[in-house]
Amino acid sequence: MRQQNLSKMSKQLIKVFVYGTLKQGEPNHHWISSPKNGLARFVNNGTTSVKFPLVIGTRYNIPFLLNKPGEGHNVQGEIYEIDEQMLGNLDILEDYPRYYDREIQAIITDQNDTVECWLYLIRNYPEKLLSKPHLNSYHNTPKQPYSESYADSTAADLFTYD
Repeated sequence: MRQQNLSKMSKQLIKVFVYGTLKQGEPNHHWISSPKNGLARFVNNGTTSVKFPLVIGTRYNIPFLLNKPGEGHNVQGEIYEIDEQMLGNLDILEDYPRYYDREIQAIITDQNDTVECWLYLIRNYPEKLLSKPHLNSYHNTPKQPYSESYADSTAADLFTYD
């Protein structure tokens, strides 16, 4: 019986809230929409129930959700149900737990329901990032395009914004 319960648990889907490059229409959406990375199903649009600073922290147009609850804005994003394989691949993309961390937060859906979701955030960051403009929603733009070349950057460069 215990084995059967473990099997059921492993097939349960996990809710994740994405607010940046993983959203529909954004540069890394292919990570969450590709079946080779695991299962993902769009559930709803949502907004964090707690305010967080969402900033563009680098010249590469990478959104950072900073672990400073109560500061910034209620951040808009998308809720997905994903399997463990997809969560593992998202952890790779987000360099969890070395760069980003993740935690469960309450997300308010468009229908005003509250859903508990994993979200990725940065706990250790230079204080100067808090002085950058706080966004309520991330969008890639031609004026400031997202670039994957940040992967070759140094740690200091990732927190530089030109």
